[in-house]
Amino acid sequence: MMTEKELVIDDIITDAMATPSPAKSMGDPGITPLSPTHVLNDSEENEPTRHPYVVVVAIDFGTTSSGYAYAFKNEPECIHTMRRWEGGDPGVSNQKTPTTILLTPDKKFHSFGYAARDFYHDLDPTESKQWLYLEKFKMKLHTTANLSIDTDLHAANGRRVKALDIFAYALAFFKEQALKELSDQAGADFDNADVRWVITVPAIWKMPAKQFMREAAYKAGLVCRDNPDQLIIALEPEAASIYCRKLRLHQMVDLDTKTALNGYSPTESVGGGMTQAKEHVRRNRQSRTFLVENVIGELWSELTEGDRYVVVDCGGGTVDLTVHQIRLPEGHLKELYKASGGPHGSIGIDYEFEKLLCKIFGQDFIDQFKIKRPAAWVDLMIAFESRKRAAAPDRSNPLNINLPFSFIDYYKKFRGHSVEHALRKSNVDFVKWSSQGMLRMSPDAMNALFKPTIDHIIQHLTELFDRPEVTDIKFLFLVGGFAESPLLQQAVQNMLQGRSRIIIPHDVGLTILKGAVLFGLDPSIIKVRRSPLTYGVGVLNRFVEGKHPPEKMLVKDGTRWCTDVFDTFISADQSVALGETVKRSYTPAKPSQQVIVIHVYCSEKESAIFISDPGVRKCGTLKLDVSGTESPVARREIQTLMQFGDTEIRAMAIDVATSRSVKASIDFLSQ
Repeated sequence: MMTEKELVIDDIITDAMATPSPAKSMGDPGITPLSPTHVLNDSEENEPTRHPYVVVVAIDFGTTSSGYAYAFKNEPECIHTMRRWEGGDPGVSNQKTPTTILLTPDKKFHSFGYAARDFYHDLDPTESKQWLYLEKFKMKLHTTANLSIDTDLHAANGRRVKALDIFAYALAFFKEQALKELSDQAGADFDNADVRWVITVPAIWKMPAKQFMREAAYKAGLVCRDNPDQLIIALEPEAASIYCRKLRLHQMVDLDTKTALNGYSPTESVGGGMTQAKEHVRRNRQSRTFLVENVIGELWSELTEGDRYVVVDCGGGTVDLTVHQIRLPEGHLKELYKASGGPHGSIGIDYEFEKLLCKIFGQDFIDQFKIKRPAAWVDLMIAFESRKRAAAPDRSNPLNINLPFSFIDYYKKFRGHSVEHALRKSNVDFVKWSSQGMLRMSPDAMNALFKPTIDHIIQHLTELFDRPEVTDIKFLFLVGGFAESPLLQQAVQNMLQGRSRIIIPHDVGLTILKGAVLFGLDPSIIKVRRSPLTYGVGVLNRFVEGKHPPEKMLVKDGTRWCTDVFDTFISADQSVALGETVKRSYTPAKPSQQVIVIHVYCSEKESAIFISDPGVRKCGTLKLDVSGTESPVARREIQTLMQFGDTEIRAMAIDVATSRSVKASIDFLSQ
């Protein structure tokens, strides 16, 4: 006899019902629980024997720029950043390479980074239309609502390519470069099996996007599916956090004292300390090796048990805000509040510049120009990039942006009058034409391009600091490439009004990369995360009059059941220890059952009542074949385990009598 609390998973029953039931339409044999939820600690499970990795290689796959860094297990204090890249832009330090990729007209990989950009630029315009050039494509993973393995991207010439192919080509490129560099150092071919790979992703990315990155890594041959632990998907603000704890005073800028904490004289301008810091870094750049002392930095030693700090990761595409708390004695990190933020990276400024050009020259012309002269459009955006970096709150002299000759020429053909005429006729103040063939922007005009993006970031920060759980924040670490912007630094300072100290590491664009290497060397440093989703299984409950909706009722062998019940394993925003396993035991509803099927569901809402609720989607299935086996006990025990914590969630079902088991990774990409 079943108790009221016992459940049946997705039972096969075909009684007529008022509304279609997801569980019934699947028609799976059901199972009932034997025991309540049981949480395993790491110590209860035998750790699998791990391959002894010789080196950790981290790839920072950014929206605007990418790079890799590595450290050997026997020299963890030496982090090497990748070799110098050919090419480079004026006013832009090239420790990383642009996230640009070029495919041949028949969609084969040609080149990546500066090499791709320069080759594309040098192609004859008629020829360049055939080639597929892509940039800033990482954002597609954040903005696509129903991301799948088949999601497409558009190249500059408008042709479509599979997103998975592009991401896999890029990762394969980094794999080849890193292994080549490691082989040159070792004086012999370096074996990929000796490498532990780390790829960084924004914390605010949804699960499908994080899984997509792992799928691309499998396709690129970074690791194989049989050995998923060789690849760690790290969250960007976590990586930054790990690096910041090692910071010594001479390796950062404290905005509130307006000094570079490195022995230089203080300066009054907001960006001043940063400029000196950059100069200091530039002088040390030749070595490419960063020493991370095996100590906790002075700043960090000011933190005590329970202290909180915020990491604001401002990249090219997204801004991620994460609140961490210190746990002593080891100084482990605990995520206190689930990551927030949005698509407010520095490319927002590029879009504002494009909107400005459309206002002056017309949307129709800009759209045509991008298609007809794609390489010249890339040139124009490169010219804008270096001027964008010169924007500062106290700047008084104008910024000049070179217009490519083909822009001026094509505009005259398209409109029948000159670029200069268009500028005079437009209602755009602050942008003038200079006789040297340049757009001359006043500092106010440039600052106006930054405003929408910075306003979004400040709005997110304000909302975060207004939350009751986000009080007494000791430090705010500003990291990511966009953190170099004096305009952003000033806005954050004005918003915080001294509520917490703002710290910017030197070489701020490499903070995440260096932290990701440290994370790969010791993944146990992150102890607690917040679950981004609610997970559970679809079950049948005893029908209770007045509690359950009548349309969910079905009768089987004289017993009334409520179908489609969402039985929660873990809730969204619940604290999850890394590697934590939730275990339950079930028994088949019918002793003669040959196949036991368990469906896993997820939802962004903190609680779900039925698997048919809006926003609930199926994300995994466990099918355990128990045919041809006898159970020594009347009620066969099926254990179900779900392991949380990493960006991957693994589920497993075990038939205790025979030790047969089946594993599944939760799949967020199947439509």
